[in-house]
Amino acid sequence: MDQSRTPYFDVLLDYVDSGVIPFHTPGHMQGKGMDRSLRDFLGDNVLAIDLTQIRGLDDLLQPTEAIAEAQALAADAYGADHSFFLINGSTSGNQIMMMAALNPGEKMALPRNSHKSAMGGLIMSGVQPVWMQPEVDDALHMDHTVTPDTVRQTLGAQPDIKAVYIVTPTYYGVAADIEAIADVVHERGLPLLVDEAWGPHFRFHPALPIDAIGAGADLVVNSTHKMLGSMSQTAMLHVKGKRVKLDRLKGVVKLFLSTSPNLVLIASLDVARKQMALEGPALLSRTIELAQSTRRQLNAIPGVYCFGEELKGQPGVFDLDPTKITITVKNLGYTGYEAEEILRRRYNVQCELADLFNSLALFTIGTTPEAAERLVHGVSQLAREDRPIDVFSPSGVLERRLKSGTYALPKIPPIRMLPRDAFLAKTESVRFKSSAGRICAEVITPYPPGIPVVSPGEEITREIVDYLDLELRAGVRMQGPYDAQLRTIRVVSK
Repeated sequence: MDQSRTPYFDVLLDYVDSGVIPFHTPGHMQGKGMDRSLRDFLGDNVLAIDLTQIRGLDDLLQPTEAIAEAQALAADAYGADHSFFLINGSTSGNQIMMMAALNPGEKMALPRNSHKSAMGGLIMSGVQPVWMQPEVDDALHMDHTVTPDTVRQTLGAQPDIKAVYIVTPTYYGVAADIEAIADVVHERGLPLLVDEAWGPHFRFHPALPIDAIGAGADLVVNSTHKMLGSMSQTAMLHVKGKRVKLDRLKGVVKLFLSTSPNLVLIASLDVARKQMALEGPALLSRTIELAQSTRRQLNAIPGVYCFGEELKGQPGVFDLDPTKITITVKNLGYTGYEAEEILRRRYNVQCELADLFNSLALFTIGTTPEAAERLVHGVSQLAREDRPIDVFSPSGVLERRLKSGTYALPKIPPIRMLPRDAFLAKTESVRFKSSAGRICAEVITPYPPGIPVVSPGEEITREIVDYLDLELRAGVRMQGPYDAQLRTIRVVSK
């Protein structure tokens, strides 16, 4: 197909150029009715194409014209049979995959370090999770990916599993052996669903890990906005093969799409695909080179460690995305949360995420050498500073556990109810510190990276209570709980 085309962006421009007088939504009427302060900042061009789905501009829920062609171009670029534009991020893509591939009550194997959107999919679909333990890196305090052996053992232990869901790459850029996993899953005739939110660029450069569609996955979601040039909230869902019924998938997609989508977002997907198809290799070569150079400079700073190729071959680390730079700061005496805060407040550098030991910097096609220099400068100054770490408890228990390296991620808790049943059950609020032994009724997620520690239907263990208490004292933000400070937690009523 002619990847230089942008059919959807073109029809929006044609509509604007034709000078049509609008009597339709949105109410700001191409900016004329918008408050001047926001209109002047956004500019008339953006507002001119913030239109509604009228004749000639196609329908995202039932595309037959320009959107259909734009999605076909995306499928061609990604090597898929069909591609769907999403305007509610990979969150909706993960949930669509589950509801399309499984029926309520059926079992799905998935890794414990799945994004919280997967839990939303479990709740909405009524699917029963079979959790797989990803490989744990105690030194870096993070989960990597699940191995083909783990998938094989899981399917052998529970032969009534109906689908397998995998996360690759992880937030930190660690990629699974997705080809081997696909072979294991397909040997049993099951569909493989892949959350490839952090890998929309893999298809377009040989130095990056293999993309999930190329590796044999059946359904794949990409967060196009995360690493490419489309706008926030945009993603794509790709389909390959016939293990998931296409008509059912299309029906589920419609359930998750707005009848009033933002057309600017759709146009940005169309143009981002064109950019990658035509310029992706050159743009990504520059990005990879800049990231690798920055990684070397950061590793030269005493006390700082940024993992790279030396991790390949370790359990759960089949390949690595070099555009993700994880800055491990525990040897500097900081938590990752502190390092992120200092870099922002003192050096005007904002990282993507922080955890107890690390801060993560993303390098994309929009990252400049000047920005990379600012990052290196900020981290070098951070390493020189000598200041008390004031987030630890007065007893110093957390500080001692961090320094001794004995601070471990909690084990997967026992499942006592289906996530959907627990989420919809009668609940009560109890003190969080006294909640061990109760069945959780909400999703508790340190964010980022957005991986639930305990979810609806799972037993709250003492280990989880202690872990989340330490995370809170270290400065993590929690998403999910009704009580943002997690003083109380909702549990299933006795």
